[in-house]
Amino acid sequence: MPPPPVVLTIAGSDSSCGAGVQADLKAISALGGYALNALTSVVSETPGIVSQVRLLDAEFVADQIRVLFEGFPIAAAKTGMLGGKDQVQAVVAAWKQFGHGRIPLVVDPVMIATSGGRLLEDAAMQTLIDEFLPLATLITPNMDEARVLWDREVTTLDDMEACARDLSARFDAAVLVKGGHLQGDAADVLCFADEIEWHTAPRTPGVHTHGTGCTFSAAIATALANEMGLNEAVAQAKQFVSRAIADHFVWQSAGAGLVHALNHLQQTCA
Repeated sequence: MPPPPVVLTIAGSDSSCGAGVQADLKAISALGGYALNALTSVVSETPGIVSQVRLLDAEFVADQIRVLFEGFPIAAAKTGMLGGKDQVQAVVAAWKQFGHGRIPLVVDPVMIATSGGRLLEDAAMQTLIDEFLPLATLITPNMDEARVLWDREVTTLDDMEACARDLSARFDAAVLVKGGHLQGDAADVLCFADEIEWHTAPRTPGVHTHGTGCTFSAAIATALANEMGLNEAVAQAKQFVSRAIADHFVWQSAGAGLVHALNHLQQTCA
């Protein structure tokens, strides 16, 4: 059998393994990719709390990316939590040297955790916007992140579509604005090549987990590594993450009560 396509995630480590690099590795593996990771940070967290964040040295972040590109035929990549200005600049420089113009890059512009903890330093925000987002193939903001990038409120489906169009033109990239915070079906809007496509799925009520954005972007990157078109890749990834939510795990914990987690592995994506 031929080896699977290699997919790189550049993101932070989540100690609870529901988000970050760990979620990416599960999604990439479940969808038939071979997963690599370059860590930008280590986060002590659970689905409800970000306790502590430790950013890794920027030179070390860049070296991980260099070593991986020199050692593997990487077919696609995604980024998640980058952390600080130095880390963002390191990823920008490494990507320009090794990946830009060669392979697709999915950027999940992670700024704030589901629990509310800050995952991108203020000083890094402008660097992300000015230097990194223009390198992306696809940018996947949620509604809160879209509001920051668009500098306007995003509260309706019409807002989402207008935002996706404007950001796509601004960054010369495809943009997927995710509507997970709206009521009703979970609706996301994709703008690419000035075309609009909506992707919807039934909402699973009562699930309180994290890592959906990480999982979604990793699944898209894996589909692109398998040479799917962008709209098809988003459709498959949407189906995958919706099943991971619907088939979620629940445990009773000693301190936090019920803990929910996405089910990345015990499913088949048709």
